[in-house]
Amino acid sequence: MESTPIKLPSYIKALLVICLTAAIVFILIVGKGIFIPLFLGGFISILLTPLGNWLEGKKFSRIFSAIISLISAILVTAGFITFVILQVASFSRDLDNVGDRLNNYLSDIDSWVYDNFAVETGIGDGIDKSHWVDLLQSNSSSLAEFVLNTIGSMSGLILLPVFIFFFLIYRDHLTDFIVNMFKEHDQDEIKSKIRELRKLVQRYIVGIVKVMAILAVLNSAVLFGLGIKHAIFFAVFAAILNIIPYLGPFLGAILPMIFAFLTKDSLFYPLGVIAAFTIIQLIESNFLTPKIVGSNVNLNAFITFIGLLIGASIWGVIGMIMIIPTLAVLRKIFELDESTRPFALLLGEEKEKIQNDKSKN
Repeated sequence: MESTPIKLPSYIKALLVICLTAAIVFILIVGKGIFIPLFLGGFISILLTPLGNWLEGKKFSRIFSAIISLISAILVTAGFITFVILQVASFSRDLDNVGDRLNNYLSDIDSWVYDNFAVETGIGDGIDKSHWVDLLQSNSSSLAEFVLNTIGSMSGLILLPVFIFFFLIYRDHLTDFIVNMFKEHDQDEIKSKIRELRKLVQRYIVGIVKVMAILAVLNSAVLFGLGIKHAIFFAVFAAILNIIPYLGPFLGAILPMIFAFLTKDSLFYPLGVIAAFTIIQLIESNFLTPKIVGSNVNLNAFITFIGLLIGASIWGVIGMIMIIPTLAVLRKIFELDESTRPFALLLGEEKEKIQNDKSKN
């Protein structure tokens, strides 16, 4: 006699989902030092998989191709960090002139406030330039500490390349493990879904890099056209900050605007920076990101916003970066089974898209 499955009430199911979500969030927070390099290593290894496959197609062994891919990623990262350190350090050579200009503005403001309101603000004495030089130089030298805080810890920084290496080595083994977990489904279909998930993450990461590169070029062209010093640094800095919604584009524009205000003799330059960056941001939000990135993840705006808040509260900046591809992968996983498709509908952008995917399965 076959036993009939027990059907739980809907409110019990909802309560179990909430409890499971809370437990997962708690585990992710407690295990931050392990899970951050693990998740980050997984995404980076997926990004490096095409390079590994190409090297293996050239008759390189799996281990040797993984080593070459890992070294390539390390060299690119080290080169970028070196570029940032050199650019930040170069500001110390310009702070004397910028500091004098800022002190003159502060003195004028102090005089105007006293003449009109008879109030002494105390800003007429200016700022201590040596303090700002020391602060900037110390910040440039503490970039490694910022990286460590982002990754989680020194152990996380050491574990990251280790995880990347093993993910590259055992990527087929992990695929077989997942396939064996779904023995009741067609194995070829499961493998096809796994390849689709890999390509999804690859397209998302590559799309983000493409948007950043385009923004860096546009920002550089604008700043060079206005004659702003350190144009490349400001352009790349703004492009990177663009990954943080709402606040990132504002911070990316305000820094070169202030620098232009302190180094140029006309208000045309800071206003030009704000106007140009506003136009570029409109192009990015209405054309570049929807066309290059949005079609790859197909997440609705509300879930994306909530996900960014949760990612930031759990893991900070790195959480905001990884939450979008994670949600996109979860949406694809939820589409595999009829019982979880409502969650895919919740994460997805439109109902018709989910229904089309369902009809294809």
